[in-house]
Amino acid sequence: MTHWRRCRPGSRTVSVLLAGLVLGALAAAACGGNGAAPVSDPATLPPALDDPDPSTAQPEPGRDTPVEAPESDASAEANAPPSDAEPPATDAEPDETPSAAEPAPLQELTLEAFPVPAGSRPHDVAPALDGGVWYTAQAAGALGWLDPATGETRHVLLGPGSRPHGVIVGPDGAPWITDGGLNAIVRVDPETDAVSLFPLPPDRPNANLNTATFDLQGRLWFTGQNGIVGRLDPATGEIDVFDAPRGAGPYGITTTSAGDVYFASLAGSYVGRIDVDSGAITVLEPPTPGQGARRVWSDSQGRIWVSEWNAGRLALFDPATGAWREWSLPGPEPRAYAVFVDTQDIVWVSDFGGNALLRFDPATEAFTTFALPSSPGNVRQILGRPGEVWAPESAADQLVVIR
Repeated sequence: MTHWRRCRPGSRTVSVLLAGLVLGALAAAACGGNGAAPVSDPATLPPALDDPDPSTAQPEPGRDTPVEAPESDASAEANAPPSDAEPPATDAEPDETPSAAEPAPLQELTLEAFPVPAGSRPHDVAPALDGGVWYTAQAAGALGWLDPATGETRHVLLGPGSRPHGVIVGPDGAPWITDGGLNAIVRVDPETDAVSLFPLPPDRPNANLNTATFDLQGRLWFTGQNGIVGRLDPATGEIDVFDAPRGAGPYGITTTSAGDVYFASLAGSYVGRIDVDSGAITVLEPPTPGQGARRVWSDSQGRIWVSEWNAGRLALFDPATGAWREWSLPGPEPRAYAVFVDTQDIVWVSDFGGNALLRFDPATEAFTTFALPSSPGNVRQILGRPGEVWAPESAADQLVVIR
């Protein structure tokens, strides 16, 4: 473990009606054995930005294989009673609470696209408290902000060498960024645009910082794909860094309503549960070997949803029972990248192979496909607020929303 403390301050809108996005339902491959084969020629996929590897929608049934996990310490941990609300300080917006109204009927959902400045290459998004949307303009070394009402944007430069990856809104209402180029956590004041840097310790260079989440104590946990997870206390500027099991791979990260923190290891093909007091990590093995767990998200019951990049599947881990389930994404060569669970416990997944956003209803176990307006779109992350699901098309310099 490394311990460190330091802080340096430092339009066009396209609307696509659901009725115009009909895609033929493709039979999903049944789960079993080693799972669905990955894309036969990964070189045909557009290169990732800083990653190691390069519709009225028709509901499509997912095919899953329920898997009973071997007995582990996970099965002994019962989560807090299910809660409809997101925790006050997690990946989701701090003020995000489920809407009392029923979700919009599926046939009424629309997809809109908002261009951002050319060359931005937006990687992650986070709805802002003022109604706007923050996004990391990775190729521009900046944090962007979009006004969905006008389509106007502004950029805040983060510093020489910046290459921002993830962004979330913290309990203080400010955007917090994981910046691989600066090897630092970055906070931007939403009122003044003032930039504050929290660099990693000198003995932890080139961590390849990816994503972050706040625990219930207001501490920020983050991943570094070169083999670390870390914890920042914003009150003191103190940073602790922990080695991840199996080395390289930590990518997506999430906090449950009970305060547990989980992350996905892409290269390690596992999900890790972090003891938020000690930093100790418990490895949880998905049923498909080499599945490439990329991102994770908790639902209101504290269950963990996982996007499996190599296997092209959506997985679910229930900490209360230790059981796993998996569903193959529709299409012949799916590549599950991002996963997000909205306030109605609907699961959203981005599929590089199908160039689409997928809506998965756990009650019916059916996928609905929303074709992206750009080809390729390359959606690497999804986040939302009640009634809206936002995603960045990193290859097309625009943000999309489904609502």
